[in-house]
Amino acid sequence: MQNKGLIKLFAILFGLVSIYQLSFTFIANNVEQKAEAFAERQVPQSVEDFPEKRAIVAEQYLDSIGNEPIFAGITYDTAKDKELNKGLDLKGGINVILQISVKDLLKDLANNSKDPAFNAALAEAQEARKNSQDSYLELFFEAFDNKEGAKLASPDIFGTKALADEISFDMTNSQVRPIIDRKIDESITSAFEVLRERIDKFGVTQPNIQRLGNSGRILIELPGAKDISRIQNLLQSTAQLEFWDVYRANDFSDFLVSADAIIADNIKGETEEVKGETTEASEQEEEVTDEDDLEDLLSTEEDTESDFTKTNPLLSLIQSGGQPQGPVIAYFAIKDTAKVNTYLSMPQVRSQLPSDKKYAEFVWGKPQKDSEVIELYALKGNRSDEPQLSGAVITDAQQTYDQVGRVAVSMQMDGRGAKIWEDMTGRASSQGSQIAIVLDDLVYSAPGVSSGAITGGRSEITGDFTIEEAQDLANVLRAGKLPASADIVQSEIVGPSLGQEAIDSGILSFVIALIFVLAYMVFYYGKAGLYADIALVVNILFIFGVLSGLGAVLTLPGIAGIVLTIGMSVDANVLIFERIREEIAKGKTQAEAISDGFKNALSSILDANITTGLTGLILFTFGTGPIKGFATTLLIGIVTSLFCAIFLTRLFIAGGGKKGKSLPFSTVLTKKWFLDIDINFLKKRKIAYIISAVAILISIGSLATKGLNQGVDFVGGRSFVVRFEQAVNPTEIESILVDDLQSVEAKTYGTSNQLKITTNYKIEEEGTIIDDEIQLILFNALQAYLPNGITLEEFKVGDSSLEKEYGIMSSMKVNPTIADDIKTASFYAVIGSLIAVFLYILMRFRRWQFSLGAIVAVIHDVIIVLGIFSLLYNVLPFSLEIDQAFIAAILTVIGYSLNDTVVVFDRIREFFNDHPTWKMNKLINVAVSSTISRTINTSLTTLVVLIAIFIFGGDSIRGFMFALIIGVIVGTYSSVFIATPVMFDSVKKKGIDLSDKKIQDPEGEVSL
Repeated sequence: MQNKGLIKLFAILFGLVSIYQLSFTFIANNVEQKAEAFAERQVPQSVEDFPEKRAIVAEQYLDSIGNEPIFAGITYDTAKDKELNKGLDLKGGINVILQISVKDLLKDLANNSKDPAFNAALAEAQEARKNSQDSYLELFFEAFDNKEGAKLASPDIFGTKALADEISFDMTNSQVRPIIDRKIDESITSAFEVLRERIDKFGVTQPNIQRLGNSGRILIELPGAKDISRIQNLLQSTAQLEFWDVYRANDFSDFLVSADAIIADNIKGETEEVKGETTEASEQEEEVTDEDDLEDLLSTEEDTESDFTKTNPLLSLIQSGGQPQGPVIAYFAIKDTAKVNTYLSMPQVRSQLPSDKKYAEFVWGKPQKDSEVIELYALKGNRSDEPQLSGAVITDAQQTYDQVGRVAVSMQMDGRGAKIWEDMTGRASSQGSQIAIVLDDLVYSAPGVSSGAITGGRSEITGDFTIEEAQDLANVLRAGKLPASADIVQSEIVGPSLGQEAIDSGILSFVIALIFVLAYMVFYYGKAGLYADIALVVNILFIFGVLSGLGAVLTLPGIAGIVLTIGMSVDANVLIFERIREEIAKGKTQAEAISDGFKNALSSILDANITTGLTGLILFTFGTGPIKGFATTLLIGIVTSLFCAIFLTRLFIAGGGKKGKSLPFSTVLTKKWFLDIDINFLKKRKIAYIISAVAILISIGSLATKGLNQGVDFVGGRSFVVRFEQAVNPTEIESILVDDLQSVEAKTYGTSNQLKITTNYKIEEEGTIIDDEIQLILFNALQAYLPNGITLEEFKVGDSSLEKEYGIMSSMKVNPTIADDIKTASFYAVIGSLIAVFLYILMRFRRWQFSLGAIVAVIHDVIIVLGIFSLLYNVLPFSLEIDQAFIAAILTVIGYSLNDTVVVFDRIREFFNDHPTWKMNKLINVAVSSTISRTINTSLTTLVVLIAIFIFGGDSIRGFMFALIIGVIVGTYSSVFIATPVMFDSVKKKGIDLSDKKIQDPEGEVSL
């Protein structure tokens, strides 16, 4: 082996760099453990809310020593910044995809145009987006082009003064489109920067924010974030600050009465129409018994109350009226806001507004904490629907306190804003009216002005703020408003306690798998196995070092990827050692056998790892979050495994066998294992075909009739992992929740006291209000199964307590539109993987018959894995959902199956070159038989590794591991009994030469 010194130097330097990179993680963890111990001493368990108070004390401790050198000049702050990033599933936190509203951006560019063609195209694009993979902008352009005579450059649309430098009236639609496309892209970039600045000011460590192509979507990952609801509000707030003059309550008292009458008449008319349709049916059931009469008498009181609601549909919803001279029109129940909005937006109701109030805008106040009522205001709108003053004039904002000590936000305006503010406050002071301060369509306060006009541009927002809410509001006002609304179309929230459980289970599974592999290698290969173990441990060090150095994120599937890499690393060593044993059996010296063994195994090792690497690349390209974490560790592991197996193991082997030292590649027990195997595999291929055909038919039949249990990733919806005090019955929980959530599914998730509850209730509606509503429904409905005294805040997802034992441990939400996109991307990932592998094998073996055999085997494996998931998803006690993790598993199965197949094919090709006079069936049988030792050893170690993760690795990846276990078993079978026979049958009648030599030997004809 040449350049030994260079390889040693590189390995030593690589190892030292890896240790250096990981030292930051060790230092940070050590300091944090000391902080936790300090907090435990300072705050005993007897103190009320001790977990939260301990967290505060620990944070203060870390802040106090953040800049103090700890080791070799490294401070805690430095170590924390460079430590190994842990993903959402290991650290807790939130992962969201925000959809920036392209519709809002287009309306803003067109100055809220009232053009019929423009608005119709917007509506059509919105509807088409639900069932299309095209972007909203493309769909808008397509819908607009279908409008006869419609021009984007029209003065009523984009031919405005603001765009006059770029768009002229005589431009065609095709000329305007790239300009609008660029403007939209600039706006989304602006939104991206605004969100980045907000997150930076929020102080979350190791955030990840990135744009997802040109879709207008932005991915935000915040591992370790604890105050989930605060972060959701921070991300979705557009910071659309407006100042409006506001009407008094007595200006609308007559309107409410007349509106109430109009609504009542409208409802009455609809009711009579329905009654008319059912008169005939009612007459047939007119027989009334004495019991019916008695029931009618007893229900008189209820009817009276019901009659008032029918005759006064709007006034009956008013909880109390506002002060006549005040800005609050009336108080309504929060649950009735949607109904009131519907009533007040009716054209017949709007027509009752006096001419001087026809542009009035009804807006709700900011809900107070723990209150069930909300204020209704009426803003003095105008024809253009623009406020007298907007938040664009704000130059600075700070969290402060008002004159009576309430938390407030003070703002400073620029010169133009200061002048308008002076005019507004002067007018309000002279008229005795109020000014409403509106943020994101909610009135935060509507103060009066009693001391004359306010000069200098200073203003203040007061409300029922906490200090954190005021600080967040000041931050978003300083960062600037989002150019359009941002809706959370996909989110995943994991509580920190569940994250800690995932770390514990991940480490346990990793250690168990590692111990088994290390022990088995020594057991089977003796001293050579020990050298392979040393290389394997160095490989793991390299993987973690590279992850830390690149700033990559370690996830639970990422740990699974590392453990799978251990199996692949073992595979490379097994291939090498088996070839060395073969060379020794041929009578070669130990040195010659080692040299030839490494040389002969290299082709198979490279082919197997490249095919797996191709699937890893596709996973990395199409995956997000944990799946990308799996792909990252898999790809890194492939590279480091190749280096360690090909170079480091050889260094150790060469050192152990130098100067004539004997280096056995087996033990006394395993010396004669798998020797002289001579199985006629091709003779059994018809039996294998029948077995596989039956399995495939059963799988297809189940897929066609029963289908798959698709997760929210693919169908949309919300899912919650809820942990109870005692074991619960999923069917019983479903029956309790179905009345409130309409559509609900509950399944045991891991232990018997934990369920995964899935619903599509109000999935089309956006905002944290719906999330809070569903969590409140769950809390109220499941009270009997929860510990006594648990509060709503303790029950909700994102509770910052590491000691959280019950309630919502994690949640996930996927909008139906993005679910369709995920499904499509997953389909392309699988198809792309198959095409890539087909082309690689075609290029590598230069015969399409090899590619055909490999692809048939892979398709066989995928169908059977899908069939098993279809057959067993409602039988097994763990989740078998089809989600992104399952697609990752399928792609990994494809890679593993090809890994096995390529090793067999490589040996067949080698035998064609070495034994050109052999008949094809003999050649293939001997070639396959010679790989049995490698196949069994690799499959066995990989299976044990996967089973260790399956048992100890946590609930969230159990279905993922189950798919891999089935895939490894089926893949091992198919590489021998499907791929090779299909290749053989495709060439046997033509006598095609599969060797690298251009030799046509008459004895090389096919025989059976």
